[in-house]
Amino acid sequence: MADSLLADWQPDDFQALERGVLVAGHRLAETGLFTDDALAEVFDSHPAEHLSVNTMGKSKEKFDWREGDRNGVPGDELVQMVREGHLWINCRRMLQHQPAHAEVINRLFGELESGASHFKAEDRTANLLVSSPGAWVPYHVDMPVNMLWHIRGRKRAWVYPHFDKRFASSVCLEKVCSGEWSEDVPYDPAWDKYALVFDAEPGQLVTWPQLAPHRVENLEGLNVSLSTEHKNPRARRRLNVHTGNHVLRKRLGYACQSIEADGWAAHVKQFIARVDRYAGKLFGKEKEQWTYPITFVLDPSEPDGFRLLEVDERTVLAAHEQQEPVAV
Repeated sequence: MADSLLADWQPDDFQALERGVLVAGHRLAETGLFTDDALAEVFDSHPAEHLSVNTMGKSKEKFDWREGDRNGVPGDELVQMVREGHLWINCRRMLQHQPAHAEVINRLFGELESGASHFKAEDRTANLLVSSPGAWVPYHVDMPVNMLWHIRGRKRAWVYPHFDKRFASSVCLEKVCSGEWSEDVPYDPAWDKYALVFDAEPGQLVTWPQLAPHRVENLEGLNVSLSTEHKNPRARRRLNVHTGNHVLRKRLGYACQSIEADGWAAHVKQFIARVDRYAGKLFGKEKEQWTYPITFVLDPSEPDGFRLLEVDERTVLAAHEQQEPVAV
């Protein structure tokens, strides 16, 4: 394995971090940590509460993201079910639970910080994403700064203009950042003409600015990616600006349209957001983070690898109602 995990990076690549959309190379596959056997080992050793099993329906026109139950399927069988089915596996908190991966991930962050003086990766997290050939992720925003290190298979990413309220309104981002919604936000296919489209090949990194709307569709093969996330003072302030706007709108009826992360107003909103969170903890009214209900279980006998549970469909509808348009 080459000394550097970054492949052929130029100074302009480092300067683009967090400031724009960047496609660059990496050598993660050379670590041997993402083979079928290595994936199975991760699946079997990872804490169940931090391994999510999802499916998303076949039609891109209908939002149908669902959370499932692993149902005791062993790791090697789970790898094969993902290869042949319609599933999306997310192993969260890799830094805490997978030491070999954590060493490599921290090396990546170290190389990025060494190459870009403006880049600081605090509050680091990482997720291992393993998904079926036809799987897809709906239109959404990520609250931390997100970097998609693609390793196996082929996938297509649509990245929409960031900080543009046409593609994620102020109200939507306020609800996401305050925890009232998941990170999925309303989507209109007509927006695709404004998107930058990237076909990610093995060994490519694709990253974009914080809170930039995007969606992903797998094109071919078993897809394996490492999704790293981080924050820093400016990233935390950006989230607090939206949360502060949410508090002002909800508590005082004041709709603040500015989403600037710099300047005195941004620091005031950050203070408001922190006071609101502290008050929630102090008075026992802290808002729980939004989660999807469990609506299916893995089943090797089913063509797509899962079986829907008999649940009250109103719970499913409630999970998806945020996809309706929201007035600005």
